[in-house]
Amino acid sequence: MFLNIYRIIATFFCVGYAPKAPGTAGTIAALPLYWVLKSLSLPRYLLAIAIIALLGVFVSDKVEEDWGSDPSEVVIDEVVGLLITLVSRPRGWKEIGMGVLLFRLFDIIKPPPVGYVDRNVPGGLGIMADDMLAGGISALLLFLVPKRRLL
Repeated sequence: MFLNIYRIIATFFCVGYAPKAPGTAGTIAALPLYWVLKSLSLPRYLLAIAIIALLGVFVSDKVEEDWGSDPSEVVIDEVVGLLITLVSRPRGWKEIGMGVLLFRLFDIIKPPPVGYVDRNVPGGLGIMADDMLAGGISALLLFLVPKRRLL
């Protein structure tokens, strides 16, 4: 029974079973959650991310025991990565879209230190940490892009 709950959370309500590009599907599926969380104060937004991330580490570790190392069905890491990317809580769709694109780019190409963490940190923490770093890099770049360029 618990394994089923772990799988539901790890796959972000089964989005991770998408036949093509489950990581991208998980990123897009995180947008409604972002839309709900963006109205929170920054400390509460960060607390929500921390709770989801810790839960993600735990369930990713559990499902990895059955599915093997870093299974593509696990997309809770993409959810947390996108929430980190959008930490400035942009409201406009162009800026949100830019955040999605930046996050997916860094999650896919895995520049240092993202790639290093992906290759060297095992278990649920490894599954989550590389996407969290990709989200952090994306958040920084999204913050630095002049807002008038996105309008």
